[in-house]
Amino acid sequence: MLRPLYLHAVGHFHPENVIDNRFLEALDIGTNDEWILERVGIRARRTVLPLDYVRRTKNADLRAGQEAALYSNVETGKRAALHAMARAGIGPKDVGMVIAGGCAPEMANPSEACRIAAALEIEAPAVDINSACSSFGAQLHLLGSMDDLPPYVLVVNPENTTRVVDYSDRATAVLWGDATSAAILSREVPARARIVSTSLASSPMGWKAVTIPRFGHFVQDGSAVQRFAIKTTSSCLEKLLPAARAHAEHTGGRVRFIGHQANLLVLESVARRAELATEDHFHNVVDFGNTGAAGAPSVLSQNWERLEDGDSVIVVVVGSGLTWASLRIEIGEKTRTQETGAS
Repeated sequence: MLRPLYLHAVGHFHPENVIDNRFLEALDIGTNDEWILERVGIRARRTVLPLDYVRRTKNADLRAGQEAALYSNVETGKRAALHAMARAGIGPKDVGMVIAGGCAPEMANPSEACRIAAALEIEAPAVDINSACSSFGAQLHLLGSMDDLPPYVLVVNPENTTRVVDYSDRATAVLWGDATSAAILSREVPARARIVSTSLASSPMGWKAVTIPRFGHFVQDGSAVQRFAIKTTSSCLEKLLPAARAHAEHTGGRVRFIGHQANLLVLESVARRAELATEDHFHNVVDFGNTGAAGAPSVLSQNWERLEDGDSVIVVVVGSGLTWASLRIEIGEKTRTQETGAS
């Protein structure tokens, strides 16, 4: 058993440009609203790219896409971090470590954590922990295994992945949206939210199923990835449900579920199998698309005020690698008596 890892706040940022299904239909790439909803359940996404640029070029040249982007990963990371810090009631000078990571870093080096820390004027250890769409779970699992942490740690997932999307490919153009999440964690300072269980696992033989080459567009084996997502998400959820339900029964709270925001149909299938009420399945994939590692934590951020004392939140994320991770978060009065386990 490890000392508690407290979650003080979560923040998020979505860029303002909207790519809805009608926009994609107008690109004349063989898709329409009905086709998209039947397959992934997504109606809209946000992008850091100018819409005229996408119409004109379909983002064929990745270097041009990066230059055209309205926001950098550093800027969106800064905005999400400030949101989380404001909720936590702390400032940049209180942060003693910065962790970042996601699907598509802008630079090979230095780390995005260092660049985001510099933008926030944080002078502290800063490193990237990248595990594609499962980065948030991997980051918290590894932090949960560390003993010597500063009072506050900032975790940022800047996911502006539309910069590597080929908008002439209907199979992938319909999926991605941009978002950035941020979280404030602490070992020392109690908070209302406590991370009481984490897990991390991989199946490296499946790495070819989802890739973003250094100088190429996002590519995936859609059917293989969907089977993987259903299987691993269901398995992780089933393992965490007994403890979550026992906690909720004891406290009078509810069990909430947040999955990787890639496909509404997959998420709904998993939630039905687990017999979870519709109102206890939190998601934003319909309006924001697949936002990679920022997906699940941005859902947590958007529903932060809805969480009540006694609730148990299960978060399951899957990603390239193939890698998956899970968390269980208990909501209640600030206390040092709870302990957290990592598995």
